[in-house]
Amino acid sequence: MAALPKPTVALISGAAPFAIRGERASDVAAREALLDACFGDNRHLRTCQRLRDGQAPAQRLAFSVVRDGRLIGTLRLWHVSAGGVPALVLGPLAVDPSCRKLGIGRALVQHALAAAKARGHGAVLLLGDAPYYTRFGFSALKTGELRLPGPFERDRLLGLELRERALDGASGVIVPTGMAAPQGKPRFVASSRKLAPRAA
Repeated sequence: MAALPKPTVALISGAAPFAIRGERASDVAAREALLDACFGDNRHLRTCQRLRDGQAPAQRLAFSVVRDGRLIGTLRLWHVSAGGVPALVLGPLAVDPSCRKLGIGRALVQHALAAAKARGHGAVLLLGDAPYYTRFGFSALKTGELRLPGPFERDRLLGLELRERALDGASGVIVPTGMAAPQGKPRFVASSRKLAPRAA
């Protein structure tokens, strides 16, 4: 049996430390409440949600941030095919509003990307604000020929190669390729509502 990775602990001057660890089943209620608080009631209607509906996150690439015993951050990566090229999609990234000055988002993204690279993944895609994500190496350089399964803003579709040339030839619609999530009670019916133009 493989050893479980140790949580990443970040120390912020004048603030309590926070720990990044693998997501646990016991995190579900707190994670869903955090996502609702950060993205609102319509978060299930966003375009990138089409890539997550019915899917399980990539193995060992779903993370929680805990501070003083409370979940204050979440980030997951998901398997997709980027026009035939295997990749991961990052998101949603959420941090408790009361903790956003602590560098948690930055630490969480860096941790997730390092974990994805260590597990042999070649590329990560996301739909997000370029000024924030370019600091991690994301750009639109190789996403111009890719599309999402719903409305999206072209300049927000970004990619990062964890392995050189991993996104070469990526063209077409990005579709989910991961394992199916365990069946549970659906929270909403996607087909009865319109898709929102922005995605988490």
